[in-house]
Amino acid sequence: MKTSSLALAFILSIAGQHVLAGAPESFEKAKIALREKVYFDRQTSDVGDLYCGCRWTWMGRSGGRLDLKSCGYEVRTDSNRAQRIEWEHIVPAWVLGHQRQCWQKGGRENCKTSDPVFRVMEADMHNLSPTIGEVNADRSNYSYGVLPSTPAQYGACPTRTDFKQRVTEPRDAVKGLVARVQFYMHDRYGLSMSRQQQQLFMAWNRMYPASAWERERDQRIAQVMGHHNPFVTGERTWTLGHKPSREGLAGQGTATPARRPVEPPVQVAEESGSAPVIGNSASKIYHLPVGCPSYEQVQEKNRVSFGSAADAEAAGFRRAGNCR
Repeated sequence: MKTSSLALAFILSIAGQHVLAGAPESFEKAKIALREKVYFDRQTSDVGDLYCGCRWTWMGRSGGRLDLKSCGYEVRTDSNRAQRIEWEHIVPAWVLGHQRQCWQKGGRENCKTSDPVFRVMEADMHNLSPTIGEVNADRSNYSYGVLPSTPAQYGACPTRTDFKQRVTEPRDAVKGLVARVQFYMHDRYGLSMSRQQQQLFMAWNRMYPASAWERERDQRIAQVMGHHNPFVTGERTWTLGHKPSREGLAGQGTATPARRPVEPPVQVAEESGSAPVIGNSASKIYHLPVGCPSYEQVQEKNRVSFGSAADAEAAGFRRAGNCR
């Protein structure tokens, strides 16, 4: 007896609505779907590419040729990759695979051929965004962080990478998006995240709320994938030590994640009690509610609230010099 389309839809729904007919089955198909159904009209918008805000012209099924003058971009070393659009995994494929057995036995190619969970993660459209190929290459699989002393590397493009520390700081305009994608991927697929990275992304999430384009992007992707990023819609929030839902693993293969060594605890500065730590977004200086004379003097338009001094410092703020 044939299963009706209605029954099939019901079965998929019961499975958790995580594997829908429209969801891309591979990274290559995900790039095409993003080109055709999400970013099809964004190439000439003010939003631009992820890391630099450049405009581009579509070429082929998912590629593009960048207009570097549109964002004042200057080539660092690789002119060829600087000219083309590439699709950045905000949570790198290395992170997705390195926590799984398949990666230990043959790297990314082995994961793509042997691990259905990895293929789903690699093709998750919420985690992909078009960006300049050279910056994509420089970011590699580095962590995100704050680089106050790293000089500009790409002309007017504010994204920077410290190759020695293996850290990239994205431009301010996308820090909130980056944080919410990190929350989504780690929550959905049960990935582990260090305490320090959690603090950084929690700070960015507060400082940079979802823009109109981020909400529209989420809506367009949900129409293909069948689900939203709940950290964009506000259905879910991330707190320190968040327990992942692992929703994306429902109905997938049973390949088990590889064990990772337990990271040493990060030293956290003193908490501020019930009153928040106040940061000045203009000066990148923060003030404690006790012992800092300028605590009440930060202009309202520049105020950023943090739960602790550690959160403020993770977001790139430094303590006011007149704090006792």
